[in-house]
Amino acid sequence: MILNNRDKLREECGVFGIFTHGSCDVVPEVYHALHALQHRGQESCGMALSDDGVITGFKDTGLVDEVFTPGRVKKIGQGQMAIGHCRYGTYGGHTRENAQPLVVRHIKGGMALCFNGNLTNTDELREELELSGAIFHSQSDIEVIAYVITRERLTAPSIQEAVSRAMDRLRGAYSLLIMSPRKLIAVRDPFGFRPLSLGRRGDEYLAASETCAFDILGARFLREIRPGEILTISDKGLESNTSHCQEETALCVFEFIYFARPDSVVEGSGVHTARKRAGAFLASARPAEADVVIGVPDSGLDAALGFAEKSGIPYGVGFIKSKYIARTFIKPTQAERENALRIKLSVISDTVRDKRVVLVDDSIVRGTTSARIVRLLREAGAREVHMRLSSPPFLYPCYFGTDIDSAEHLIANNHSVEDIRALIGADSLGYLPAEALHKLAENSGCGFCDACFTGRYPVAPPANTEFSKFDRRIHNGSK
Repeated sequence: MILNNRDKLREECGVFGIFTHGSCDVVPEVYHALHALQHRGQESCGMALSDDGVITGFKDTGLVDEVFTPGRVKKIGQGQMAIGHCRYGTYGGHTRENAQPLVVRHIKGGMALCFNGNLTNTDELREELELSGAIFHSQSDIEVIAYVITRERLTAPSIQEAVSRAMDRLRGAYSLLIMSPRKLIAVRDPFGFRPLSLGRRGDEYLAASETCAFDILGARFLREIRPGEILTISDKGLESNTSHCQEETALCVFEFIYFARPDSVVEGSGVHTARKRAGAFLASARPAEADVVIGVPDSGLDAALGFAEKSGIPYGVGFIKSKYIARTFIKPTQAERENALRIKLSVISDTVRDKRVVLVDDSIVRGTTSARIVRLLREAGAREVHMRLSSPPFLYPCYFGTDIDSAEHLIANNHSVEDIRALIGADSLGYLPAEALHKLAENSGCGFCDACFTGRYPVAPPANTEFSKFDRRIHNGSK
């Protein structure tokens, strides 16, 4: 992300959980795992700990280093289980109340929950719960999920069965971790929109949004949590409930293009390799005559390398990204936004001066940042700038956990490719063909959601959304 001016997609969050045998110091493990997942959310973070069945939690707004200072980490204590969360909220305000995990006290036992995703029937469930007496303290979907599970728990024989019954009522995207006093439960929605993996280190089990969290802890990746699976980890070992699994799956394809870390493996495919493949497909479909290929840090770099290798045009390092600005931020005036970009991203003029440059980035959402980057290259002496995107044009809103919430904010929905080229000041502009999307992750056996590019939604969008402005015939409930 270059600037928080909403010109880049942002993901909702990252989750992590660890189950050990006996009380131990799991807090540093969660801390390091959240560091590895920080790219998935920078608004708030938190962790919850179970020590002999007693669940406590701490959360706040800010980055992991800001919330979990050395003094705070020492005070949290020890336990045999813990879950952690880092959040970028597509719904709900930037407040401590909306941070996760959510710790719930209940007559059937306490629990803590955190998730990655977005429900499409939140409003419907929330209204039903409020009319029956529920009082909400946040705007987050996780509180709705917690209410649904706890109400099912009143009659269900186990927490796993309560979760299973709750899944019958939840619609949309959710990769969910639930910690009861004695169990850690990992859940994915039946379509598997968001990733969730299982790892192991010795006799400890771990669950995380991405495998990079396992790597940082020296853990071994075991497998993906299956879409629709309820995986329970306890002293008895692993127990899998697959009653909600289905044939059709729809992992968000943008995990491979932008969201996930390059060193992660998602559904059997390495993210770095998938991005290089995107660049190679792009070079074949949208070639350019140029002297050098450069990528926009960070997610454009791998695609640029793939473009260079396929095209035979030399790859160059065109930008230096500052390591010392911890947060993205909003600036109110054009001059301040320009200065902010120069602080965060600097051009290596020797790479681009007097050259025809292929500039590779992952996407264009609103176009403002792309225009500034093209301007920086021209000011550094680039003779031509040919922009290439490792994704197709964004045409439709997303309802499953990213912040493409309105078509009016999407430049490609309102302008032709030629219009966009002129607006950003490039000499040419080329997008990844939509038909290449499902070829990026060659080792993945899952289906993909590409609704933001094609309008084909695996799950019906929420009622009363601006989806009604589009031709509803494009939605038929399947890919």
